[in-house]
Amino acid sequence: MSIEKVIYGYIAHEEDYPDKTEIIQQGSKGDWAFVIIEGEVKVKKKTPKGWLTVDTLRKGDIFGEMALITKGECLRTASVFANGPVKVGVLDTDRVIKDYESLSPQMRTLLRALVTRLKDSTDQLANLVSRIAG
Repeated sequence: MSIEKVIYGYIAHEEDYPDKTEIIQQGSKGDWAFVIIEGEVKVKKKTPKGWLTVDTLRKGDIFGEMALITKGECLRTASVFANGPVKVGVLDTDRVIKDYESLSPQMRTLLRALVTRLKDSTDQLANLVSRIAG
């Protein structure tokens, strides 16, 4: 996936991470999100049975988006690890929130519902796999 020009406009700065670095820690608070510029990351959830890889994200993919929608009011629901060297763009939280808040209340509700559904589906998948692996 390529990175859309409009997304580049939201990058505040870039960060490089070596292989296996934990970029986002499950259970932590944060109000920033990332876009992958180079490399790939593994999204993992800690379950009672150990770590479950939920997804592999590559160039152009965004992660940590729930923190933007909730303004950092929720805990991170998964960890994200560099899978080899990775370069990410840290999105400008203030600009994203300002643009998000300029949307109609109906569109904000729709986006929150979509992000929440993604979180809930990921949680359900992790619980199901954890039970099956047991």
